[in-house]
Amino acid sequence: MAIPSFVLAASWIPFVVILVLILLFSIGYVRYYMSKYDSEVSSTLAAIFALAVGLFTTALIPVDIFLVSYMKDSDGEFKDWANDSTVRTEIEHSVLYAYLTLYGLVSFCIFILLPFMYFFYEEKDEDSTCKSRCCTALKYLCVFIIFAAVLFCIGAFVPTKTLPNKNDTEWKQIEALIEEMGSNGGEDAISFTISVLSLIGMLLLILYTAYGMSSLPIGLIVGRLNVKKERLEVQSQITDTEGQIDSIKQRHVGRKKMSKKDERRVEKLQESDHLMERRLRHLIEKENSCVNKCMKVLRPFEMIFGILFGLLAVLIYFSLLLSNIDKAVHSKGYSIGYALPQRTLPNPIDIALVYSQKVFPLDYILMSCIVVYFVFCSMSGIRNIGIWFFCVKMYKIRVRRTKPQGLLMLCMILMFIILAINIILYELTPQYSSFGSQHYKLNSTNEIKACTTAVSSDNCTVTQMVTLLTSFFYKMNFFGAAYYFGTWAFLGVYLIGLIIAIIRGRKSAISTEVEDSDFEESDEELLTG
Repeated sequence: MAIPSFVLAASWIPFVVILVLILLFSIGYVRYYMSKYDSEVSSTLAAIFALAVGLFTTALIPVDIFLVSYMKDSDGEFKDWANDSTVRTEIEHSVLYAYLTLYGLVSFCIFILLPFMYFFYEEKDEDSTCKSRCCTALKYLCVFIIFAAVLFCIGAFVPTKTLPNKNDTEWKQIEALIEEMGSNGGEDAISFTISVLSLIGMLLLILYTAYGMSSLPIGLIVGRLNVKKERLEVQSQITDTEGQIDSIKQRHVGRKKMSKKDERRVEKLQESDHLMERRLRHLIEKENSCVNKCMKVLRPFEMIFGILFGLLAVLIYFSLLLSNIDKAVHSKGYSIGYALPQRTLPNPIDIALVYSQKVFPLDYILMSCIVVYFVFCSMSGIRNIGIWFFCVKMYKIRVRRTKPQGLLMLCMILMFIILAINIILYELTPQYSSFGSQHYKLNSTNEIKACTTAVSSDNCTVTQMVTLLTSFFYKMNFFGAAYYFGTWAFLGVYLIGLIIAIIRGRKSAISTEVEDSDFEESDEELLTG
């Protein structure tokens, strides 16, 4: 029996619509932050493509969950069109191929596209040609290609834990999760590479997303400093600084030369004066702008969104906390990467998503909102912290001021984080991510129960996302354990970020718009552009 057209329409049409929205969002986001006086079309297009591809992988998760849930009725029986196992297998394979295609594109962007475009722009010079820039970029690109090849080789040839015999008790707990996954080197190579990239993403998630999840709501609630008051304060500082400069110069009237100590002090005061004058120009423009006047009217709504985001952050925090405690108590531990066979402790978000599937497409919308929230928190964290290489600050993400290299680095970081978000979603909603709202009927009592991994795959169908994750958690349990302890670190950094955000208080009305390293001409161009 073929897959009914209404099933394909209900699952894939919303997915296509979301893809279009993601593409439009990626275009707007990159153009919003890219520098108006220092940009290149090739770098901009590469950044848009990479960001969109990364977001596409998260957009597929709700489709995956919807398809497995839609196969069964509320009484635990498969629908007529899903009774045939070949139909179910066909759907699973279509989703699996979609995941592999998107993960392949993610790998292409991380290992080839973004590094090439980064070094291609780095070689930009008045005397350089396109050919010379390409040659130099390809030389650096070889390092990334070698690194990718090493990862694939390790995944393909390093021995992994063999799958247990199907008669073993341990197999009964993970049968539904890995039954469809083979153990050949090709699959292991892909899984190992994606797992390494996801582990890097987990580290970035802990740094940026956890802090963004605490600072974003606080920033919306407390708001920014009043533009007029800040302008008056800066004007007062300028007057005071100019007075100090004049006082020092007056002391040396009639003398031949100013002392080196006073010269250094005057030079420092003049630099401070120039910076404050630039701040004043920005403040005056912001005070007279229509956007600032509109924001005064929208300020109550900003506070409401801040409160809602804060409540969602707390809900996510406690759901992850309960899920991790559940894993610590009821999972098989390190042996299968802390994969949870069945949810035991109550998980608010997981329970809400399972029940929301009764009203289509409420769960799809809620899941999409959670994904978007994680992405926005990640973007907020990157913007506040900036892009660092160990202890060296490389790029600051600023509106209409971000260099092309910074945008490419931003998109690469977001791609890593999005891979980790897919794992966090499984940690956050183990039941919903695995089976959606599926139930099965006990043959002996006809009692209807929620699907678990202890149930045969003939009765319940697991999502392909969880299949990909947990199968490799078992074969190379180091990654599952690393993600598990990474979640604990995520929870800890969230609390630290919350304390920092509360102590820091309100930011400047023109926060991140003026830096010591800015050029005067860049200010003038933006103000007159």
